[in-house]
Amino acid sequence: MQNIGLISALISAAISVTVAGLFLLGTLAGEYTLVERIGGVAWVLLLSMIILMPVVTPIVKKRQR
Repeated sequence: MQNIGLISALISAAISVTVAGLFLLGTLAGEYTLVERIGGVAWVLLLSMIILMPVVTPIVKKRQR
């Protein structure tokens, strides 16, 4: 059996990085400073990790069985 925690962390991280990248692309159209963009990307990345970890882990557990 594979490590469920590691798999769910990798899935959550991949989704979070994708969402943060989309946020960064969205800010390129506006007149935002580099600090605002980096801060927003960090904030989106952190919040999406917090939200996704409890959601993804049970799904991975179900699929492993």
